[in-house]
Amino acid sequence: MIESSSTVLVNAAEHRVGTLEELRDLARHSHLLASLVKRDLTVRYKRSVIGFFWTMLNPLLLMIILTVVFSALFRFEGIEPYAVYFLSEYLVFGFFSQTTVTSMTSLSWNGGLMKKVRVPKSIFAISTTISGLVNLCLAYIPLFVIMMVLDAPIRPAVFFLPVAFLIIGVFTLGVSFFLSALAVYFEDVSHMYQVATIGLMYMTPIIYPISIIPYKYLWLVRGNPLTHLFKLARDPIYLGQLPAGHVIQASVISAVVALVLGWLVFHRLSRNFYHHL
Repeated sequence: MIESSSTVLVNAAEHRVGTLEELRDLARHSHLLASLVKRDLTVRYKRSVIGFFWTMLNPLLLMIILTVVFSALFRFEGIEPYAVYFLSEYLVFGFFSQTTVTSMTSLSWNGGLMKKVRVPKSIFAISTTISGLVNLCLAYIPLFVIMMVLDAPIRPAVFFLPVAFLIIGVFTLGVSFFLSALAVYFEDVSHMYQVATIGLMYMTPIIYPISIIPYKYLWLVRGNPLTHLFKLARDPIYLGQLPAGHVIQASVISAVVALVLGWLVFHRLSRNFYHHL
């Protein structure tokens, strides 16, 4: 009897990895991470005439609209200049909402790649977050221009912004892990979340000051982690001072909890991604 040997092909995408192996994979695929970040930054404005400058032009156009609406039609007492008050948080909210929404589709867009070769599945949410942070930093350039035009002082507290962006970025990455994993199994999550972001914006004191919230609803706003996180970016810009210690503490705790929980859900659900992509 002649024994024959055959080669067994194993789908690399089905290979299950632990947390430490995932981290080692990310280190080995650093070149891929850089390429994905570059792709995210260039593809977004590929067909645009002015390209990357839209990142900086958007806040300027938004400021003009808001100045007309809130300075001429509506007024919040004690908030001057309103454009600086609003944009100092709205730009961060734009980063959070756009990054989390994009992360939910990143896995399905790259499903073909993951089925062919084994790449760290978390790399797509990470690349989306990094590219979003780059866009956020660029968006703050016209905000500083606006402050100079409106004669709003730029104080040394602005040097805290990199720390603020890092904490907000960690929180955003954790939420992106959680949502992107759920979106693989349930496509409706993406549609529902895009509607939910509208509610999140109005539950966070971005457009209005927290002082106008009735006392019986104040717990909803204060219990929203975005309220503390976004103050990390507003206080150095609008107030010209470092955020209070309890704000920094609450933000760091929220970021760590979001990252840990998001990663645990992502890691658990990622074992069967290849069945749904």
